[in-house]
Amino acid sequence: MSLTTVDEASKISTAPRAATREELPVLDLTPLLIGGDLEPLARELRHACETIGFFYVSHHGVPQQVVDNVFEATRRFFALPESARAAIKLDDRFRRGWMPYGINQHPGFAPDLKESYEYALDLPLTDPDVQAGLPLHGPNRWPADMPWLREAAEAYFDHTMALGLRLLRVFAISLGESEDFFLQYTKKPMVQTRLFHYPPQPPIARDAEFGVAPHSDYGMITLLTQDPIGGLELRKRDGEWVAAPFIEGTFVVNLGDMFKVWTNDLYLSNLHRVVNRSGRERYSIPTFFNLDYSAPVHCLPQCQSASNPARYAPIKSGDYLVSRFKSVQKIDQPIA
Repeated sequence: MSLTTVDEASKISTAPRAATREELPVLDLTPLLIGGDLEPLARELRHACETIGFFYVSHHGVPQQVVDNVFEATRRFFALPESARAAIKLDDRFRRGWMPYGINQHPGFAPDLKESYEYALDLPLTDPDVQAGLPLHGPNRWPADMPWLREAAEAYFDHTMALGLRLLRVFAISLGESEDFFLQYTKKPMVQTRLFHYPPQPPIARDAEFGVAPHSDYGMITLLTQDPIGGLELRKRDGEWVAAPFIEGTFVVNLGDMFKVWTNDLYLSNLHRVVNRSGRERYSIPTFFNLDYSAPVHCLPQCQSASNPARYAPIKSGDYLVSRFKSVQKIDQPIA
């Protein structure tokens, strides 16, 4: 993927307009929760995936109190002295813990203006994949003196993981597959949640400096809750950048690069970025939902033909994720 860094950086001083509901739809997931007909919902989802690769979901089944609690814990954690956060700095083996500013850097851009706390599917040291050293598999790192952080974060993780599993059913139907097509690859899914903190961004930033530089996500789907400040921006097919404003009671969902492989570019894994122009602290919490490490990601038969052959070689889900993490993360220790 190539980006015109100077062009992108020169446009961030002025906030883009907010996306319209036609451009960035809100999908009502009530049929998914009550066992209703999923075909109409799948058609709406497919349209969003083909046109922009982003959409909101409402009536998603995640209690508002769970969301409120994890935001409260996130603000409390990042208000601690840096020495307290550094005590649980991101480890070199399992990729769990606090990630300070300046670690993530997308090629061609300055390091991202954010810090994070990262945790994932919690696996004991006795798990056979952990014992075998499978990358990104292992236990979470919870500070012993912060039970409030673990309680709120784990509840949020459990609910967003369940939401991701539900959404995979609709994605499968939207592509003409059985509901459980993607679910067969979720025996030990590589699901990760990150608590993000963005400081106020200087009014005049360095060239190519963002809260998160323009990028596409790596895996299957991302489920995001953001605070009312906003700051998430995405690029339309015509090149225009638009803002994804805060909508109370919703999640923002976007596709990752693996859907490009599954669908031969029919579904869009879209460029997006974060710019915190608010002058205030910003927080957002994405859950990155990925399949099992060994899941074979390949072009679906219905998405290719003699005149439109598969554009991507088959990949193994986990191998691809590890390669992408290595391409943007500046840490002394390897991800292995």
